[in-house]
Amino acid sequence: MKFLTPFKALLLILVFAFSTTAHARSVTDSMDRTVDIPEKVSRVICSGPGALRLLTYLEAESMAVAVDDIEAKRRAYEARPYALANPQFKEMPIFGSFRGHDNPELILSLEPQPQVVLKTYPTMGHDPIELQQKTGIPVITLEYGNLGKKRQQLYRSLRIMGEVIGKQQRAEEVIAFIDAKIADLEKRTADIPEKDRPTVFVGGVAFKGPHGYQSTEPGYPPFTFVHANNLAYDSGLTGKDLQHSDIAKEKIVEWNPDFLFLDLSTLRMGDDASGLYELQTDLAYRTLDAVKAGKVYGLLPYNWYTQNYGSVLANAYYIGKLLYPDHFTDVDTAAMADEIYTFLVGKPVFGKMNSIFQNLAYKPVPVN
Repeated sequence: MKFLTPFKALLLILVFAFSTTAHARSVTDSMDRTVDIPEKVSRVICSGPGALRLLTYLEAESMAVAVDDIEAKRRAYEARPYALANPQFKEMPIFGSFRGHDNPELILSLEPQPQVVLKTYPTMGHDPIELQQKTGIPVITLEYGNLGKKRQQLYRSLRIMGEVIGKQQRAEEVIAFIDAKIADLEKRTADIPEKDRPTVFVGGVAFKGPHGYQSTEPGYPPFTFVHANNLAYDSGLTGKDLQHSDIAKEKIVEWNPDFLFLDLSTLRMGDDASGLYELQTDLAYRTLDAVKAGKVYGLLPYNWYTQNYGSVLANAYYIGKLLYPDHFTDVDTAAMADEIYTFLVGKPVFGKMNSIFQNLAYKPVPVN
């Protein structure tokens, strides 16, 4: 990476500011700020959890001129399909730390310079307005959203990003693809009587790092999409309480769900600490009927540098077929996962990701 002298850095800011003003258009970002950007944008950096994922969804990953440091880290476990599909990210220049902790000096040292910074979770890490002032580079904020109640915020951000980089049509294609998959899941399962919907619980869900089996998501979208009876869900929950909760072990035992699911991100905790280890050794969990019957099933990690939307959809198809096999006779769940990944990130990465997680996805995990 080449570093610039302070004079050259200042000159770059002035040149960039002049060119932006002379050939600008305006875009409204997620904070409802009107930001001037160049008429044609072909070089960007993506700051914050999930920003580079969304750029990849828009088939524009080649526009990134640098990455944050999470992309360069090499770990035994990796569950981000966009990163598995783009190993070149690990060799790219670094502009700052993960979770939006951008480094203005590193950004100004980049050659070529990004024309725009695309920033998710704008209240996390470096303040976007201050970052724009320090670098002279327009910062476009994006709300990452989710596939639940904040789906429209996600779609708005895809459209904003598409407008910035000239990928409006692809943004609409991604939105239509996600909507079509959710509608298909709804169509297959909506008419199942309440009495025929098994009770379920998913444990080991990651939240800013790996957790044990008590960690769940009350609003877990794959359960919602296939109308599973998620025992952790409560209609009174809102906001962050829907996103993550630690359920008392005694409560899980009291519920005694028909089916248990294990988010395989918990394996990062190690062989003697993970949610899988707990299910195998904890005497309380050993009393559960699902554990005794071996009805515990592995799911691809859901939260990994925020939500993996492709994995959400893929998991939903697996759960749906497991709970209601007669409604998914035409679905091969591994093939469906690769169909989803190929559309969103450009490559079929299910097999690679599954091998990283000990080939435990979409099958019973060894609890007995």
